[in-house]
Amino acid sequence: MSVLRPPPRWSEEELSAASELAAANFRQERLQEPLEDYLDAFDDFRGVVEELLEQTVDLTRLVDQAVEVLTDPNLREAVRYLAGPPISLDDLKILADAKSLAPQRLRADPEGARRIIETVLLALDRRRFPWVREDREPTEAEREAATLASAALAATRRLETRRRTVAKTLQEDHVAEVLRAAGLIEVPAPRVVRTLGAGPGAGEFCRETTFGERKADLLVGLWDGRRMPLECKVSNSSLNSIKRLNNDAAVKAEVWLSDFGRTQVVPGAVLAGVYKVAHLQAVQDRGLAIWWAHDLDALTSWIESTR
Repeated sequence: MSVLRPPPRWSEEELSAASELAAANFRQERLQEPLEDYLDAFDDFRGVVEELLEQTVDLTRLVDQAVEVLTDPNLREAVRYLAGPPISLDDLKILADAKSLAPQRLRADPEGARRIIETVLLALDRRRFPWVREDREPTEAEREAATLASAALAATRRLETRRRTVAKTLQEDHVAEVLRAAGLIEVPAPRVVRTLGAGPGAGEFCRETTFGERKADLLVGLWDGRRMPLECKVSNSSLNSIKRLNNDAAVKAEVWLSDFGRTQVVPGAVLAGVYKVAHLQAVQDRGLAIWWAHDLDALTSWIESTR
């Protein structure tokens, strides 16, 4: 019986060199990011805020127009940014005790719509909208300042969300492309993989699926019969890496190892961005194999070694 080949375990020096290169690549990509993306988002949201202020007479009729505002997707987005800090849709439902923010539900429950608006007004940013609490009309300068500040805040949040989504999607696409080029066959992803036999076979892989109790970005069937759930992670700071790596990927790795056994699965992560070496060492100790988006040859070479 052949010996199962363990995944690579990188030394502190190797992790340090790889993380420095990943951070350098991240900086270069971020500096090349077009300023127009932010400016376009800024201009779009500035127009929405101006519309909201005009329609609600500088927010004085916001409660009265709760249904009209909340059933318009753009205006509803602007309402979330009236608070300081902004309120997510999920948090807004909880705070306002609202079962749904669906337009048809809000039209059928105008009192509930007003309660949502009143909840936002309780958290209103008094620095941006001082006239609301002071019960007066805003000056032209105050209205313009509030509009610009809100647009900048929303554009920044929108760009951050887009960055994470696009970066993760591009990384997953790139990993899948590299796996195909290495001779692995992509198969349709099952909704849930509860047993090893239900997942991709040897030399196959699929995209996002629930493996056991946790989702994996990709699931690879190694040549020796083991399965490798792969997570794709992009971190924009060493602090962010704690969430992306330690509190997510490493936790999943421990669950998969517990559910399927250490001889049956090889949890892994493909990393890009900024990470602390200490965090990388910690997740290795927890059973997560590490590869880098800038060196996927190391990943495919190891997969080939499992034949």
